[in-house]
Amino acid sequence: MPAEDRKERVRALLDAVRADGRAALTAPEAKVLADAYGIAVPGEELARDVEEAVACAARFGGPVVMKIVSPDILHKTEAGGVVVGVAGAADVRAAFHRIVAAARAYAPAAHIEGVQVQELLPSGPAAQEVIVGAVTDPTFGKVVAFGLGGVLVEVLKDVTFRLAPVDAHEAVSMLDSIRAAQVLRGVRGAPGVDRWAVAEQIRRVSQLVTEFPEIAEVDLNPVVATPRGALAADVRVLLADRAPAPRRTYTRAEILASMRRLMRPRSVAVIGASNEPGKVGNSVMRNLIDGGFSGEIHPVNPRADDIEGRKAYKSVTDIPGEVDVAVFAIPAGFVASALEEVGRKGVPNAVLIPSGFAETGEQGLQDELVAIGERHGVRLLGPNIYGYYATWQGLCATFCTPYDVKGPVALTSQSGGIGMAILGFARATNTGVSAIVGLGNKSDLDEDDFLTWFGEDADTRCVAMHLEDLKDGRAFVEAARATVPKKPVVVLKAGRTAAGARAAGSHTGALAGDDAVYDDILRQAGVVRAPGLREMLEYARALPVLPTPKGDNVVIITGAGGSGVLLSDAVTDNGLRLMEIPADLDASFRAFIPPFGAAGNPVDITGGEPPSTYEATIRLGLEDARVHALVLGYWHTIVTPPMVFAESTARVIEEFRARGIDKPVVASLAGDVEVEEACRYLFERGVVAYPYTTEQPVAVLGAKYRWARAAGLLGGDR
Repeated sequence: MPAEDRKERVRALLDAVRADGRAALTAPEAKVLADAYGIAVPGEELARDVEEAVACAARFGGPVVMKIVSPDILHKTEAGGVVVGVAGAADVRAAFHRIVAAARAYAPAAHIEGVQVQELLPSGPAAQEVIVGAVTDPTFGKVVAFGLGGVLVEVLKDVTFRLAPVDAHEAVSMLDSIRAAQVLRGVRGAPGVDRWAVAEQIRRVSQLVTEFPEIAEVDLNPVVATPRGALAADVRVLLADRAPAPRRTYTRAEILASMRRLMRPRSVAVIGASNEPGKVGNSVMRNLIDGGFSGEIHPVNPRADDIEGRKAYKSVTDIPGEVDVAVFAIPAGFVASALEEVGRKGVPNAVLIPSGFAETGEQGLQDELVAIGERHGVRLLGPNIYGYYATWQGLCATFCTPYDVKGPVALTSQSGGIGMAILGFARATNTGVSAIVGLGNKSDLDEDDFLTWFGEDADTRCVAMHLEDLKDGRAFVEAARATVPKKPVVVLKAGRTAAGARAAGSHTGALAGDDAVYDDILRQAGVVRAPGLREMLEYARALPVLPTPKGDNVVIITGAGGSGVLLSDAVTDNGLRLMEIPADLDASFRAFIPPFGAAGNPVDITGGEPPSTYEATIRLGLEDARVHALVLGYWHTIVTPPMVFAESTARVIEEFRARGIDKPVVASLAGDVEVEEACRYLFERGVVAYPYTTEQPVAVLGAKYRWARAAGLLGGDR
């Protein structure tokens, strides 16, 4: 069917359903959509009376499925409105009467159009029931789903999601993304399903919901997949109550132009600046001055002539020349009028520290700020934030403690408390940062704006973001896909256990919990998701330190058998692969291992060995091009004290780097408190080392591998 004819036919149907005051399509109406978009369904007809049902069944020439057709009964099985495997005229008549009677008992006022008579689809070990669907996610918009289907769909919840529309190859990839993927390939001698036929059902559903945004949910459950094709036994379609409100969007060039003046300003105004210690306006002024910001700092306070030794202005409009950023340190009730002045001055960025807006129920007050910002072209950071740091600019525009350790990590947080945890961690670990940004209520600027900037920022080599939600998931995915090939993006998404906020009208809707969609789509965008705050911070700290691996072969070298077992478990848990040691390399390792040690992988050199044994085996791992990453397990002994191990390890690794051989090396150090100093020493020299844990160093290595795969640097997406 030509595209225009297809769309015209579907548009007419949907308009008719709307005119009828309905949000759910009947089965015959859903079949019109399926036929228009080539969604494969079995033969079916609508029987309005018993004799029509008998005639329909006779035309199909075999057992049939009979289902109630009523716009008022959405869940047919619950109403007793489905009978499977009906054969023969007498049974068809009996089933017809039974279905109608059950439907009337279930919903006495329901309008019954008749009974759908449908070909019975094949069953048996070669037939697999799957679900194909689409939902309208509040964050990501149209999302397609695929998973195991049938009666166990909401019990097993083995499902995966992608942004719609998907192409054929992305649809095929969804079949490999569920836990039961092997079932679809064939098990115990049963043949696999027709993968391309299933993928085509996914692709066509995604095309349907993309071209008709008013379709809220589509549910094909079950789709019976066999080696010869895939047919949707049941098609359910729900329409949305209303279209989502449009969101103001900016081009990439507009985002970068504004962000450049925010993150690299030449002039900053502090609205509400104060001489009184303890006030936010004084803290911001002191931090800007003491932090070493080399640009102009303009205090704004109508009741002062001089603040912290600088001329004060009664209004931002009185400041001579251009101002790049206005930092607000005044009560919520005065922000709107001051923002008007900022807009008239032509300041492109407003940093709104004050609270008392949407977070306290004052949504109208926040909406007013957004309207003023849009009217004047002012981008808003906040409100309800601690401010932000841009260390390479010496910029500390915050009322919190200053931080000036320059480095490659950019961090953002939606929460002030998390922001302070980020600051404390950075200070405790001496982590160099390029920026720390509070996002707060995200009235305007949000994660995708900052990710767009950090993706281009030469001072940033890793981006880590704590978020509770995304205002525009698709914009974030677009920014992530542009950034990930260049540098890692780590996300801590809060609310992993939250269920979907609305009642679902379909199986697909019930499966699409908030976190399930986030997890799949963030992974598809190449984002490294951290399970907790500490992990996010450790990933951010470590990923710029670790070189990018060139392959999957991981080798463990350990001085303790117990650590070797735990490290092996951690390697598997993090999706890494222990290398099968070739015979020649195995022989080389054995030359340095005592008879009671063990080669293979892990390489167990035993705890009583001198530093030379650690050094020799590490050299072997670095020299062999077939080894792509090393995991070291150290056990504290008098023979090889912690700092001796650290110094010799760092020396060997630096020697190989000088020769152009740079592989990721992580280390787990078990022992007395001296191992803490040894870990710090190693970390400062490019070896990611942790005391008292076998899990953390391997988790960091796993994160580096996940990014490398997403960035296309390992030649696979395993």
